[in-house]
Amino acid sequence: MYNNVVSAVFNIFMSNDISCLRFNFRAVGRSTGNHSSGRGELSDVKACIDFLINLKKVEKVFICGYSYGAAIGCSTVNHSEKIIGYASISFPWDFIGPKYKKLSQADKPKLFIQGDRDDVANFNNFQKHYDFYSNPKEHKIIKGADHFYGGYERQAAEEVFRFYKSIK
Repeated sequence: MYNNVVSAVFNIFMSNDISCLRFNFRAVGRSTGNHSSGRGELSDVKACIDFLINLKKVEKVFICGYSYGAAIGCSTVNHSEKIIGYASISFPWDFIGPKYKKLSQADKPKLFIQGDRDDVANFNNFQKHYDFYSNPKEHKIIKGADHFYGGYERQAAEEVFRFYKSIK
């Protein structure tokens, strides 16, 4: 699996000896199955969380997602009390619809990262969507970054790691 943003986050956590689980959604890359418009993808993320908690005995789960992965992954925040919070990189609110915005609401810590040149997860609408969420929350705007974060992926990953350290 390769995506510059996901890989940057994964690498910073691994280089700090923090275990990570990353995966492609069904029908992406070499993953099998068919895209199911979110329904099956939510089940997949919940299955990963259950695997970590029940089989690997993980006590704290932190979710980080990028783009579609932010919408789906962060929408599982209330699946378990062991989920301590999440980081969302370019949550595509306008593209994916209100369902995942509502599902990702929680009283757990939330970080929203957004590029100021993002026209997929439209930066012009960021503040309106961010204001929907209850505290605790914070955001980081990455100047110059578009939706694909070319040249800015390390900065996004460092923000995710900083936030994780502040809540763990």
